Amino acid sequence: MDGRKVMLLTGASRGIGHATVKRFAREGWRIITCSRQPFPEQCPWGGGREDHIQVDLGDPNATIEAIEEIKSRLDGRLHALVNNAGISPKGPGGSRLNTIETDLRTWGQVFHVNFFASIVLARGLKDELSAAKGAVVNVTSIAGSRVHPFAGAAYSTSKAALKALTREMAHDFGPMGVRVNAIAPGEIETSILSPGTEKIVEGLPLRRLGQPREVADVIWFLCSEASSYVTGTEIEVNAGQHV
Repeated sequence: MDGRKVMLLTGASRGIGHATVKRFAREGWRIITCSRQPFPEQCPWGGGREDHIQVDLGDPNATIEAIEEIKSRLDGRLHALVNNAGISPKGPGGSRLNTIETDLRTWGQVFHVNFFASIVLARGLKDELSAAKGAVVNVTSIAGSRVHPFAGAAYSTSKAALKALTREMAHDFGPMGVRVNAIAPGEIETSILSPGTEKIVEGLPLRRLGQPREVADVIWFLCSEASSYVTGTEIEVNAGQHV
């Protein structure tokens, strides 16, 4: 039986997900990844290919079916679930989709990936999380608390809902010994940044973009013993953008 701690991470192929994989792998954890892409060859880590599950979290049936596959890879214990997968569809020419221009199917797809998948996975794996006295981290966004110049309405409202879900989950999972927290990244240097972000950066107290590893370090903190009495909270990782 593999004695390593185990993390399940959604949206692993790039950016914050990639940095989180590297952070936990460095600590000796086994990492199971879920994303709609096949195993990302540009983000290799030890044992990663065997522990990658290809699933479209925008498809509720596929997400529910993936739980059995995940359970079969665990020895009854899951120490961390990091709900990092997120989609932010754009309009023509990369334009921002607002409340008037976003059609119902797009709303549904965004909420399935960004919101529903988080509770479906946590609920489906609650016994394994409880057995490990594990932690759940939901990745929200600065866009969850204000209108953002680039993030669309469906993305932003799904992240606001995920923040509220974090509170509800902390209340329900706490008696099982499972902590549930969120992190809200601001302008992080990843491939999803929009042109024009440098204007936002000029107004940040720290005057710079964040690095994915800086977000991964906060995720690590929330999954480690260092945060053993922290639950139901959202940590802003945004250079003071929220002030």
